[in-house]
Amino acid sequence: MALLIILITCFVIIFATRQPCQAPDDFMAASSPGHIIIGGLFAIHEKMLSSEDYPRRPEIQKCVGFEISNFLQTLAMIHSIEMINNSTLLSGVKLGYEIYDTCTDVTVAMAAALRFLSKFNSSGEIVEFKCDYSSYTPRVKAVIGAGYSEITMAVSRMLNLQLIPQVSYESTAETLSDKIRFPSFLRTVPSDFYQTKAMAQLIRKSGWNWIGIITTDDDYGRLALNTFTIQAVANNVCIAFKEVLPAFLSDNTIEVRINQALEKIIAEAQVNVIVVFLSQFHVFNLFSKAIERNINKIWIASDNWSTATKITTIPNVKRIGKVVGFTFRRGNMSSFHSFLQNLHMFPSDNNKPLNEYAMLLAACADAKDSDLSQCISNYSQGTLAYKANKDIERNFSLRNDFLWDYTEPGFVHSIQLAVFALGYAIRDLCQARDCQNPNAFQPWELLHVLKNVTFMDGGSSFHFDAHGDMNTGYDVVLWKEIDGHMTITKLAQYDLKNDVFIVTDQETRNEFRNLKQIQSKCSKECLPGQMKKITKSQHICCYECANCPENHYSNQTDMDHCLLCNNETHWAPVRSTMCFEKEVEYLNWNDSLAILLLALSLLGIVFVLAIGIIFTRNLNTPVVKSSGGLTVCYVILFCHFLNFASTGFFIGEPQNFTCKTRQMLFGVSFTLCISCILMKSLKILLAFSFDPKLQKFLKCLYKPIPIVFTCTGIQVVICTLWLIFAAPAVEENVSLPRVIILECEEGSILAFGTMLGYIAILAFICFIFAFKGRKLPENYNEAKFITFGMLIYFIAWITFIPIYTTTFGKYLPAVEIIVILISNYGILCCTFFPKCYVILCKQDTNTKSAFLKMIYSYSSHCASSLAVSHVSLDTTNSNVTTTSRSSAGKSAAWQKREDFQAQAFACVCRENATYVSNALPRKRTSSI
Repeated sequence: MALLIILITCFVIIFATRQPCQAPDDFMAASSPGHIIIGGLFAIHEKMLSSEDYPRRPEIQKCVGFEISNFLQTLAMIHSIEMINNSTLLSGVKLGYEIYDTCTDVTVAMAAALRFLSKFNSSGEIVEFKCDYSSYTPRVKAVIGAGYSEITMAVSRMLNLQLIPQVSYESTAETLSDKIRFPSFLRTVPSDFYQTKAMAQLIRKSGWNWIGIITTDDDYGRLALNTFTIQAVANNVCIAFKEVLPAFLSDNTIEVRINQALEKIIAEAQVNVIVVFLSQFHVFNLFSKAIERNINKIWIASDNWSTATKITTIPNVKRIGKVVGFTFRRGNMSSFHSFLQNLHMFPSDNNKPLNEYAMLLAACADAKDSDLSQCISNYSQGTLAYKANKDIERNFSLRNDFLWDYTEPGFVHSIQLAVFALGYAIRDLCQARDCQNPNAFQPWELLHVLKNVTFMDGGSSFHFDAHGDMNTGYDVVLWKEIDGHMTITKLAQYDLKNDVFIVTDQETRNEFRNLKQIQSKCSKECLPGQMKKITKSQHICCYECANCPENHYSNQTDMDHCLLCNNETHWAPVRSTMCFEKEVEYLNWNDSLAILLLALSLLGIVFVLAIGIIFTRNLNTPVVKSSGGLTVCYVILFCHFLNFASTGFFIGEPQNFTCKTRQMLFGVSFTLCISCILMKSLKILLAFSFDPKLQKFLKCLYKPIPIVFTCTGIQVVICTLWLIFAAPAVEENVSLPRVIILECEEGSILAFGTMLGYIAILAFICFIFAFKGRKLPENYNEAKFITFGMLIYFIAWITFIPIYTTTFGKYLPAVEIIVILISNYGILCCTFFPKCYVILCKQDTNTKSAFLKMIYSYSSHCASSLAVSHVSLDTTNSNVTTTSRSSAGKSAAWQKREDFQAQAFACVCRENATYVSNALPRKRTSSI
């Protein structure tokens, strides 16, 4: 029996190849009468049968390669029209249809379009030429299809002539949204703009940036390539190669071009993701050859083939790798499923695809379901006769379960929406018209209503936007092998409005994570802490990784550039992934240097207190008296105490109060100290000045209290102006890379320099005065020690200037503390330590008799060196001898002798003996 069937089928094939279509009705695939005729264009066959490279005669060739999935799309249109006819949507009005097979060829589709444009109910199939088609009634009111954008564009340009509505269920080329070029075109699917955008975003989210793309050499492929390229650039995705295949399988070069594309894929080993904008027929051939070459990649499928069962049933298709695709949203498929279950009861008259399918099933009656598709493909490479023996057809089951497995829900739903949109538009148009009359309305009137129609299906509302698109969104699908069969599973939904992927369960999230494990990059991923360094390659995705420099960071992978830290508050090492907060530094109380300096300051305070006690206990001794008296000593010691205490304001966290206090306290106290020493130096100079004019001037100048108050007052004025106009304040020094130095900004360098300069001027004057009296008696030569003290001060502060200007950081205040301590210790030691040494260790010299003896000895030495008259010298010596032998009984007598001794001592030391009569004041010896 099977042998008989095969023989009959082969006979029919041979017979059919010699019978071209003789009339337009022979060209029609399926039809049904009605008041309103809807045209349909479907690629039921995959290619034209031609034995020549190009046609030599203007005839329509026969088609071969029966496509089950596209045959099902034809059934979906028929089913949808039957649903409307069986409903109350169009009461009393029946929809008919004329469906043509485009054979995936533009020429065949345009022949069908001519049929649609022909005048309705005309004896001859003619298309009239008119200047105005407003009242022209064509054969159909609207057209469903075509599937491929290349064919749709060609047909649409013809239908535009009469503004016949064309509603596509699959054509996604972005250019079809241009209503100026395609005014009568609408579609129930989104344009490729959204699909390519979703693809590029999926690729970016998966961490891929080095991909390939394969398209067809037609309007659909080129437009998809251009649109995807724009979206890829926007998502920082680079296209390593672009392969373009011939648009039609009848092209003899297609085998060569597919092999070239596979060679390119193999050569680009780093490309593991390939975007494919091809038809199902192209993908079938591409995958079949890729399996032979063991090519394993991730394939990003366009809506054309993402759910094609024909491809999923290719033997060993699992070796091709992973397929992630975009498909149109599916609707309720229960009604269509019932239709397929009862397909054997559907009348096959005027339905050539259904009859051909039955013939092919008869030829493959013994084939298993898994091999049935391949068997049908093999048998359909010739042309079957449409007028086959009906008895043979009805003896075989249509194997409806097999058809259901090949159903692509997205396309079926899109076709249903297209038919329903036309049905609701016709309903709105026929509410005030008798649509049983074919001339009740013209196609252009239906187009106007169709653009604005809104209808419900499955609880959702649908309408066309301003571009004639119905943006229903996409489902993201993944091909998975389950129980040995390749199954298409839904991964996520893509929301067009919000531009996001919606994942509903944890399993699909895991699938996305698994996809991210696969690498498809031109360069290795730059880790956090690195940045991309562009190489000589023209692609931005090809780069090297460079470490982030200091104070820069990157916290993500593959960052184009490192981010700059806020240098004022943060820092970062080389190749850092984050910024670290700068540590605030200042001369802390716990710092070892600060502790040492504080110890020295406390030691100085102890010395000051000890000296004060010693001088208090030896108040009436000559040494204390010769120091200017206890009051002056106390004032100087108190100044030293304040100087040592001021160093404490340089340590610890700076505050505005401490910044202001430390400089003012030091400046005023040190000025007061130098002023008192200056007064003492002036007194010494006055005591031993032998120039009458100079002595007269010094007598007028020597006013101790006014001198001290004037000198100190000037410094107080300087400091006050400093505080008023540019007071020192706390400042954060952020110039160091890793720390913030909390320091006192002096406010005005000029004021700071003026304060120190003024002290230096006083010290220099004091030094000059003291230097003049440096040759006094050795044991009581205070002028010499003042000179040494001032020298130490000058050395310390001259050294301070370059060190202070070059020192940076938290130890800058320590420099000033050290200088203050050195100068303070130098003056303190030179001024008081020799006197304390005499008081404590040489008490025998700290008596009045020893003091007079010293005067006598110094006077003798001075007298021997002077060229004076012997008479004056003898007289003076006699007076001195007499005085030394006098008894020290009463205080009045002692005071009188003391004055005389001082006069005699001064007399001896004068350079001119003629000025003996001008004796010194009574208490001048206290200055020695």
